[in-house]
Amino acid sequence: MDRIPEKIDSTFRFVLLAARRAEQLMRGARPRVDAGSPKPTRIALREVSDELINWDYGPPPAPPEAVEATAGEEESAGG
Repeated sequence: MDRIPEKIDSTFRFVLLAARRAEQLMRGARPRVDAGSPKPTRIALREVSDELINWDYGPPPAPPEAVEATAGEEESAGG
């Protein structure tokens, strides 16, 4: 691991992504790079470093007003 890809904002996120990918590899996922090492953690770190793993932040959180309105509707419907 020489560098963290530009689209990954922190070392912490880099480690989290590699850990999740290593879990996938341990469960039977196929490596996306030539496995020079039999260790899933090394393979995962290399895949993330080479930007072969797609990820995003997910949908933005709902505004607080929408969450409160939804909670109020559920209470009145339940009766």
